[in-house]
Amino acid sequence: MALGALLDAGLPFEDLQRALGSLALDAAHVQAHRVLRAGVSATKFSVQAMEHGAHEHRHDHHGAHDHSHHHEAHGDGAHRNLEEIFHLIDHSSLTPPGRERARAMFRRLGEAEAAIHHTPIDRVHLHEVGAIDSIIDIVGIVHAMDWANADRVVCSPLNVGGGMVQSAHGLFPVPAPATVRLLGDAPIYGGRVQKELVTPTGALIATTFASAFGPMPPMSIERVGYGAGDRDDAETPNVVRVLIGREVDAPLPGDRVTVIECEIDDMNPQLFGVVMDRLFAAGALEVFYTPVQMKKNRPGTLLTVVAAPDRRLHMTEVIFSETTTIGLRHYDVDRECLQRELVTIETPIGPVRFKVARHNGRVVNATPEFDDCVALARANQVSVKDVQAIAIAAYGARP
Repeated sequence: MALGALLDAGLPFEDLQRALGSLALDAAHVQAHRVLRAGVSATKFSVQAMEHGAHEHRHDHHGAHDHSHHHEAHGDGAHRNLEEIFHLIDHSSLTPPGRERARAMFRRLGEAEAAIHHTPIDRVHLHEVGAIDSIIDIVGIVHAMDWANADRVVCSPLNVGGGMVQSAHGLFPVPAPATVRLLGDAPIYGGRVQKELVTPTGALIATTFASAFGPMPPMSIERVGYGAGDRDDAETPNVVRVLIGREVDAPLPGDRVTVIECEIDDMNPQLFGVVMDRLFAAGALEVFYTPVQMKKNRPGTLLTVVAAPDRRLHMTEVIFSETTTIGLRHYDVDRECLQRELVTIETPIGPVRFKVARHNGRVVNATPEFDDCVALARANQVSVKDVQAIAIAAYGARP
C-alpha cells in the first residue's frame, strides 16, 4: 500500500522496475493499476511471484491480512533466512546505500523474530516477510523514499486494528508480537475495524522512515497519493495516503537536532563501518569520525552523530550495542538548511538529476547526482568526470 501511494504520487513505475532489477524479472511480475476503495481512487501495487514455476498472486500487507498465506502458498520459498534474503537484495538495482538500508530493515525483522521465539538470529527463517512479494515491497519502498527525497518524514499515529490474526506460529492477538516489537515507542490505537491493519512489514516501514509520529505539520501540499489494499471496506477507504510538500512556516528551514558524541580508543577499526551503517539505518542525519588524542596518550576516534531529537534513544541503543564505549554525551543545537529540490536535466547522453539548493529564492548550488553520473558513465563507456562536465554544461544551457 505504501508503494501504491508513492506510485500514485508520481513515482515512475518504470524507475521502480529498474530499481527492483532481476527481482522483477526472474522472481516476480509487478504491476500497478487504479482501483476504487470506498469511492476513493487509489493505485494498487501487485506482485505475482514466480517460485518453483508457479504463479501466486499476492495480497496487501495492510487491511485483511492472513499471515498463513505466504507460509502455505509459497512453500519452501517462504522460509528464507537472512543470508538468502541479502542475496536477493544484492540482485536488485538499488544504490549501495539503498541495499544497506534494505538489509538493515530485514536485519531488524530477524532480530525481532529471534527475540520473540528465543532463537539465534542465524537460525531464524522469515515466513511471510521472507516471501518474494515482501522482499519486493521493502526493496521498492527504499527506492521510492529515495525518489521522494524528503528532508523530514512524519507519520500519523497508527491504527493497528483488533481481533486475532493467524500466523505461521499460531493464532495471535492484533497487533502480532513481531509488529509490537517493531513498532517500538510509536503511538498506536485500535479502531472499529477488528482486523490486522498494521503488519510487521508495515511497522518496519513506518518506524524506519518516520522521524516523528503525530499531527500533520504545517505544509503546502505539492503531491498526494493513495495506495490501495485488497479489501474494500464500504465505510472506510482501505488506503494509505502520502502527502508530499513543503513546510509553510520555514522558508529557510531551521530546526533543532541532537548531537551525540563519544570517544573510542579500544575498538577493532573494522567495526566502525558497521556502526555507521547501523546508525544511518536507524535514522541518523549525519555520522562522522574524527581522530583525537585521548588520555594515556592513546590515539582514538571521536564518533559524532546528528539526529532528530526524537531519534536520540534509537541512536543511543545502536551506539551502546555496536561499539565499546561506556558513555556518551548529547546536546540539542539549531541548524539552518538551504531549500533543496531535485530537478531532472536532459543531457546529450541521458537524463541527470540535479540537487538544486536555494537561499532566499536564489540558486546558490546545483550539483549533479553522483549515482546518475556513474550510471551514465558506465552506459556510455566514458569517465564519471566527463559525465559531470557534460551534465553541468547542460544545466547551464537550459532555457
